[in-house]
Amino acid sequence: MRYGICLPNLGEFAEPRQVGELARRTEQAGWDGFFVWDHVVFAFGPQDVADPWVLLTVAATTTERIKLGPLVTAVARRRPGTLARQTTTLDRLSGGRLVFGAGLGFTLEAEFGTWGEPIEPRTVAQRLDEGLTVLTGLWSGKTVDFHGEHLTAAEVVFQPTPVQQPRPPVWIGCNWPNRRPLERAARWEGVAPMIIDPTDGSWAPTPAAVTDVVTTIGEHRGTLDGFDVVVTGRTPDEQPAARDLVEPIAEAGATWWLEGFRPVPGERETALRRIDAGPPR
Repeated sequence: MRYGICLPNLGEFAEPRQVGELARRTEQAGWDGFFVWDHVVFAFGPQDVADPWVLLTVAATTTERIKLGPLVTAVARRRPGTLARQTTTLDRLSGGRLVFGAGLGFTLEAEFGTWGEPIEPRTVAQRLDEGLTVLTGLWSGKTVDFHGEHLTAAEVVFQPTPVQQPRPPVWIGCNWPNRRPLERAARWEGVAPMIIDPTDGSWAPTPAAVTDVVTTIGEHRGTLDGFDVVVTGRTPDEQPAARDLVEPIAEAGATWWLEGFRPVPGERETALRRIDAGPPR
């Protein structure tokens, strides 16, 4: 099991230098990864918002070892050529540490409807799949000639390529218990299901839910070798209690545990304490 931190790109986490310091302390405290949300606007009221690629660039320059990436980027609202340049540059800057988290976006009304773009889930999902096809082709450094229903890349070659070959790992985000995205995730290198308590919106991963995710992915892939199951939740600072919460999740098949934080007042101080306490090993 590996352990990481996942922060909003909102509210108290929208100042790049402060996020860079959080990343530095994450690595220093022995965590394995540092991830940030990707929103342009927030669906639940006005918030300070930072560009996730700027935050990740600062994080890359303040660390040397930990994995970095967005969880998750709404691929359908980004131009694939621009996204290929951003991700390749970040992977090279970090020495091959990028993990690319991708999904539909949340909420579709905010991510797409704000800009007058289609919000139908089927259309957004098609654009996500086409975007990933183009993106991985561009990462390869080979000629890409793609003509889809929504995207076109006509006889284009992108250089340089990412450090990681054949590509940086791709993790697909989804909202549990929606199962259709698991079929998409099974085609890539990982899945990051948001397992949420519907009564209050808090993270609520359980061993049973993780087992269900792992079983479903296994049915689609045939094997879980080389595949990450990334679970987000919250544990206390005290290590014995934190380990007691995480160990059943690991036994159910999770390969990553992320401590997740919210864009609410006082959360930065909470994140600092939890980061400095170290992962629940």
